[in-house]
Amino acid sequence: PQVTAEEIGSQVALEYGQAMTVRVCKADGETMPVVVVQNASVLELKKALRRHVQLRQARQGGVQHLSWKYIWRTYHLTYAGEKLADDRKKLREYGIRNRDEVSFIKKLRK
Repeated sequence: PQVTAEEIGSQVALEYGQAMTVRVCKADGETMPVVVVQNASVLELKKALRRHVQLRQARQGGVQHLSWKYIWRTYHLTYAGEKLADDRKKLREYGIRNRDEVSFIKKLRK
């Protein structure tokens, strides 16, 4: 798969300061740079993360299907120790800025 128009648009938006890169850290220490618009919500970050992972998988081969329903049921995204629990809340309301790191944290069983 080639570079998508969406990826090019994201890079242009980054250059003009209309977007930011949020680094998402997985439990295994891998960091994924995900580009979202400046006033993105938590849900938009999740969707951008999903697109990033799907594109990477398409390029590398390997597992084609991931159950995102399962992932969001099993993990939280957290920033500075705070869960990003409200999908409608803007990232900047959590204090997230360009190049900040957000982590996957496994949810505790109830």
